[in-house]
Amino acid sequence: MTIPKNQRYVIEDRQMIAEVPDLRVQILTLAEGEEVPWHFHTNIADTFACLEGPMVVQAKTGDHDLGAGDTLSVPPGTPHRVAGKGGGRCRFLIVQGVGAYDYIPVES
Repeated sequence: MTIPKNQRYVIEDRQMIAEVPDLRVQILTLAEGEEVPWHFHTNIADTFACLEGPMVVQAKTGDHDLGAGDTLSVPPGTPHRVAGKGGGRCRFLIVQGVGAYDYIPVES
């Protein structure tokens, strides 16, 4: 299991594909029962591509179910959380940018 830098949650696996000052590309795996808790980013969008699912991206604007091959972009300033659908395992590619990365926790 890995804990992201400066984060308070644990995930099964994180593979950094590319990271430059204004862009990050990773593959994240969430084990059964794991989640990326409610948060938002000030300047960047999170763009998700489901590799193994199903998964759900919950946003304050609505819930989005993703299956393998589905994509979704969450704009800057939008509170959201990510988990496997029904608490199951999921794996997804996430592109974060363009801009400086931050992670602002939000009470659920």
